[in-house]
Amino acid sequence: MNKHERDISAQRRKLLGSLGALGVAAFGGSLTARGAESSTIELPFDNGERALTSAFPQKSGVILQRTRPPLIETPFDVFDQGVLTPNNRFYVRWHLASIPTAVDPATFRLDIRGHVNRVVSLTLNDLVRKFPRFEIVAVNQCSGNSRGFFSPRVPGGQWANGAMGNARWTGVRLKDLLEHAGVGANAVQARFNGLETGVIPQTPKFMKSLAIDHALDGEVMVAYAMNGEALPLLNGYPLRLVVPGWYATYWVKMLHDIEVLDKPDENFWTAKAYLVPDNHFANVHPGETGFNQVPIHTMLPRSFFTNVRSGATVRSEQPMLVRGIAFGGLNALKQVQFSANQGQTWTDANLGQDYGKYSFRQWHTVVSFPQPGKQVLMVRAVDATGQAQPNTPNWNGAGFMRNVIESVDIDVV
Repeated sequence: MNKHERDISAQRRKLLGSLGALGVAAFGGSLTARGAESSTIELPFDNGERALTSAFPQKSGVILQRTRPPLIETPFDVFDQGVLTPNNRFYVRWHLASIPTAVDPATFRLDIRGHVNRVVSLTLNDLVRKFPRFEIVAVNQCSGNSRGFFSPRVPGGQWANGAMGNARWTGVRLKDLLEHAGVGANAVQARFNGLETGVIPQTPKFMKSLAIDHALDGEVMVAYAMNGEALPLLNGYPLRLVVPGWYATYWVKMLHDIEVLDKPDENFWTAKAYLVPDNHFANVHPGETGFNQVPIHTMLPRSFFTNVRSGATVRSEQPMLVRGIAFGGLNALKQVQFSANQGQTWTDANLGQDYGKYSFRQWHTVVSFPQPGKQVLMVRAVDATGQAQPNTPNWNGAGFMRNVIESVDIDVV
């Protein structure tokens, strides 16, 4: 065995150890936040006060949006600390209220069935040892990220900009798993089912589907590790689907069942939920009706300031370092453009290390102002196809796919 093979073997042993670390009695009987909240945070919109909590398992200093099912937001200052979002501060969003409080790694199985040549049932050990390991760095973003900024306001979780995160995902290509089972000649879609359930039997199971060609593209994967460690329970332990460039509604957590279909999936969460206006920015006017809707799918480019907020002050003629993060969505990020004069002129910001087309990328620039007064800083991302964030925010009744040039107001003194 050469050095490379020994390194891979050691990494696999480490992952198997961490996958087995969450046992049958991992977190007792509840995933509800426990104990008093230590502090609060004010999100930048009306009724924005939220508790900061460390009472959920494997989470620390996160924003509590809802306890059951858990909605937990990443405080935005976390994104100024690096490209990869720490697991203990990574946002959480579940759809159904009954979530296993522990999963036994020894008995867990991933089943692949339906329109396949053979039904298979795989252990976690099988996934780690018998299939090529695959890694990708990718942004996971909730469809409703930034919903709290919609005007007029819309119902749903009132997220600020922290219902997203970026991680290095490690696991197995979905393509390899499906080819192991053998995809039937007339396959149309692959459907994914997790372990969360509703309180009453009538609640539709949370299942999502992808076109079979997408499922076989070699980028969609089944992840068992996140930033080099086993997935946190609340982020989908022991397995979750990773669909780079697509909104997180497709990233099914606690994935245990893959069904290959020979006809289009008509289940509620695929065919009727998460619908958006059928146009590029999912944009309609409040009160507008009669427009076509389609299932939400691919993400658009976005950029953010991370080290400066509205209301900041800077002295005139003093150089000011401005930095942030950006990503291209479905496509690679091409450039980040910065304006220090309310969009009258734009310059390219400097880009940090490239972790891949689906990852956050840090950007920075330096600016100074000769005279005191109010100033507006603006930033926009441009992807490899040339599409950029729009000048005005989109709106739809579900509060999905928020996108607009980001801006902060500062005082030059």
